[in-house]
Amino acid sequence: MDSQLSFTEAISSSGFKTIDFIILVVYIILLVSLGMFLSRNKDGKEKSANDYFLAGNTLTWWAVGASLIAANISAEQFIGMSGTGFADGIAIAAYEVMAAITLVVIGKFLLPVMIERKIFTIPQFLRERYNDGVGLAFSILWLFLYVFVNLTSVAWLGALAIEQILGLQGLAVSVGGMEISMRMIIIVALFLIAGIYSIYGGLASVAWTDVMQVTFLVGGGLITAYYALCSVAGDDGTFIDGFNKVYSYLTTGDYAKDTHFHLVIQKSYNESAFANVPGIAAIVGGVWLTNLGYWGFNQYIIQKGLAAKSIDEAKKGLVFAGFLKILIPFIVVLPGICAYYMAQNADQFSHLQGSINVSDDAYPWLIRNFTPTGIKGLSFAALTAAIISSLASMFNSTSTLFTMDIYKKYINKGATDKTLVNVGRIVAVAALVIAAIAVKPLLGGLDQAFQYIQEYSGFIYPGIITVFGLGLLWKRASSTAAVWTAIITIPLGVLFKIFLPDVAFQFRAGYIFIIVVSFFILVSYLDRKFVSVELPSEADRKAMLRWAGVLGTIGIIFIVSAIIVVLMDDATSLTAYLNDIGFQAFIFFGVLVGCNAVWLYSNSKDKKADPKALPIDLSLFKTTRGYTYGTIGICVITILLYALLW
Repeated sequence: MDSQLSFTEAISSSGFKTIDFIILVVYIILLVSLGMFLSRNKDGKEKSANDYFLAGNTLTWWAVGASLIAANISAEQFIGMSGTGFADGIAIAAYEVMAAITLVVIGKFLLPVMIERKIFTIPQFLRERYNDGVGLAFSILWLFLYVFVNLTSVAWLGALAIEQILGLQGLAVSVGGMEISMRMIIIVALFLIAGIYSIYGGLASVAWTDVMQVTFLVGGGLITAYYALCSVAGDDGTFIDGFNKVYSYLTTGDYAKDTHFHLVIQKSYNESAFANVPGIAAIVGGVWLTNLGYWGFNQYIIQKGLAAKSIDEAKKGLVFAGFLKILIPFIVVLPGICAYYMAQNADQFSHLQGSINVSDDAYPWLIRNFTPTGIKGLSFAALTAAIISSLASMFNSTSTLFTMDIYKKYINKGATDKTLVNVGRIVAVAALVIAAIAVKPLLGGLDQAFQYIQEYSGFIYPGIITVFGLGLLWKRASSTAAVWTAIITIPLGVLFKIFLPDVAFQFRAGYIFIIVVSFFILVSYLDRKFVSVELPSEADRKAMLRWAGVLGTIGIIFIVSAIIVVLMDDATSLTAYLNDIGFQAFIFFGVLVGCNAVWLYSNSKDKKADPKALPIDLSLFKTTRGYTYGTIGICVITILLYALLW
């Protein structure tokens, strides 16, 4: 009875009114109903594997783009990134801004090749390009990553947010003499809501409901940011006045060296913030590994592109997603900075409900205190949309990976479409149960969960980028090199974590990439399993050699410049400043650029190829004028943001 009374009191003191809960309930009913409607079998036909796992290749560009962003934006962004914005500042937005650039790179060079080969899953590509062992190894890696990192972190952050917003921290319910915390109850509820339509309906339900969800999450996120800024401005101020007030306060006086409004953090200003977002490395460093690995080779993300109606629709969808991605810093990071401002001026906001005990409390604290009745329900629905859409995508992709890459390949090669769909549903339910059991032990003591996700995902991305990228583009990439790269990647991550714990994880990931890509290229050249092939056409060879020369020169300039700067640390004020912003990241970026020179030169000159090398049709890389204009627009916005907030 006491727990019930405490629950009632907590809800009544949260600021939520009946209308807010009505909005939330209506939204959830609408979401599940729409998902179930879209999941129905047309004309009584059973779903095929293509229908269930790739939505029958029916997604238009706006559905691809919206679904990509809905799958991406979750509690990880709303709570985790806002929390890091509270602790460190706007530099964390580099992940979002650079992701927009990454999307257009993937849309031009990587996704077209995968769609052309009718890929269901990323490990399927690995089997076709290398061998079964490589595909199986990465299938298992991703299954562990989805269940123990992605599903758990999104659910944990989502439950933390809901708990904070409703003032339910520390409450528990007694069931059969066993105390169950409200956070675990919320986690199970989120899993069930996401699972109801995604497990039954497959990718079609996930993707088309995401179109609705992205409207809620972008709109609701912008509304929360608006009211947070208006609250800072005071009764007579506008949101622009609020922004100017926060910006002025955190860039002058005692806060002249504060990092909250700098996209590039100097180490001497804030070492802990630099460890999370190490200066210029957030532009040219390990962030490229995270972004390329996440957006290009992550099943629950790229599956939306693979389900597009055509290559052109997929490309346009990625550009659309790029523009939506640039909005994210304004939706999630800016509110975190507002919360930091309020924490520094606590005497002015002492009347507010709740408190920010850890950084990840920032965003839910803002919703609880600053959004008005009705709008509070919309903002809450937006946050719920973000959590549920990501969980739904992960359930679907987890079932796709296991069913198509393990069950069909190794357990039941003759399985019918009906069997595959049923197995996929069972696997999704199993993933739900395992993640619910594992979530608290893994994430119970974290302050900034966004950094947990980035760091431990980064353990596998150097190997993923190397194996996939060179496998797609380089004809000499060998299966032996791929197998050994897969084997050494995670142990290298663990060793670097143990022996270089104080080095920013983006730098560690960059060092690991340099090691594994050099290893991969060397082993591929030493591999004796090759076939003789004809050289490309003269026109293609000239184009490849020209670009190989340009990229090779740029790569060498980057590497040499970074080494000189590191060796001359403190020799001049310029080198001291460059080291202070992590200029050493250009060593990694030079290697990344130089790798492209290697495969371009080899493809144009080498008459040897791996037996399973992909024939590269350069026409796949051609883009429309609209794609070019969209890419230019994204690049211009990115340059302006860095110019204004360097």
